[in-house]
Amino acid sequence: MKSSVIAVSGLRKTYGEKVVLDGIDFEVAAGSIFSLLGPNGAGKTTTVNIMTTLQQADAGTVHVAGHDVVTATKQVRSLIGVTGQFAAVDELLTGRENLQLMADLKRVRNADHLVTRLLERFDLVESAEKTAGSYSGGMRRKLDLAMTLVGNPQIIFLDEPTTGLDPRSRRTMWGIVRELVAEGTTIFLTTQYLEEADQLADRIAVVDGGHIVAQGTPDELKHRVPGTHVRLRFADHFELDAAARILTGSTRDVQELILRVPSDGGSRSLRAVLDRLDEHMINAEEFSVHTPDLDDVFFALTGHASTTTAEAIAK
Repeated sequence: MKSSVIAVSGLRKTYGEKVVLDGIDFEVAAGSIFSLLGPNGAGKTTTVNIMTTLQQADAGTVHVAGHDVVTATKQVRSLIGVTGQFAAVDELLTGRENLQLMADLKRVRNADHLVTRLLERFDLVESAEKTAGSYSGGMRRKLDLAMTLVGNPQIIFLDEPTTGLDPRSRRTMWGIVRELVAEGTTIFLTTQYLEEADQLADRIAVVDGGHIVAQGTPDELKHRVPGTHVRLRFADHFELDAAARILTGSTRDVQELILRVPSDGGSRSLRAVLDRLDEHMINAEEFSVHTPDLDDVFFALTGHASTTTAEAIAK
């Protein structure tokens, strides 16, 4: 693992009798994307607020670039940028004026040049003289992130940055995040969206009920959940039933004519299944290897479906 730029240890926070964070620990490598994944109310935003000096923890420590967030607040704030769940733009100002205001607050030299460069980078030139209140959700998000980049922060905290965005705007934001990391920026991302974490994160920590219930790379988390299998599709019920008789432990989907055979996902186990079918002259129309995705991981670890799954069910 690269050198850690964020170190969190024993973090605890309560509101009255409600325990929001109950002793969480993790480290974030410099120049990486670290995603804190969890459902609403899991403690993601509280964690970000503590890490960015907006709240104090009841117990535990947080160090950002070697600085304690409690005793070295000024140093921490000089190194970070924060984009919250809702775009923090002044809707009465134009896009250019919002950026200029942020540059003035941070006393940036050559502010006009920086503002123009950010407008170009985030494809906001044509809308630069329009008020932010007239922007779409995706444009406001881009402007908000552009404002965060004023001052060239080493570490950026993105708290559910794509919530409420359409798929196209969400993918545009993903592209911008990847560019920032390629330039050496460290990204701390909270999200409810499994696809977002899977697409972007180098490492993921799953938080639920104030606890880190698992952490690792996306692939490491997927391999923690059983369920890898070979999926076979047959032409008719006769071949489906015949295959089920010789492939022990398999399960049938009679309507779809599919047989699922437990497997480790390797080429040898796949070959063994196909050879067994050949021995009995049974032909599969299609075959594929299915491995658990982050949705399976999330359900296994938290006991409930992800936001993505819940939205699909609602539709």
